[in-house]
Amino acid sequence: MKAIDRYHKWVEWSDEDQVYIGKCPDLMTGIHGDDPLKVFAELCETVDDIIGHFEKSGRVLPESKTRPMMELA
Repeated sequence: MKAIDRYHKWVEWSDEDQVYIGKCPDLMTGIHGDDPLKVFAELCETVDDIIGHFEKSGRVLPESKTRPMMELA
């Protein structure tokens, strides 16, 4: 399994901000934009960059603790 696949990523609409917000809470706060597909692509690219930074600096990646169904409850 690739490191990026261990982390839950999703995009949701924000009524408050009137934009789509991409989230990966175990690694970062979020990415936003008007097109959900572009937001998800940018989110994945950013998460991949973060993972690369951790690996290059010899740091251990944080454990994935986010469980999507718990987030929705």
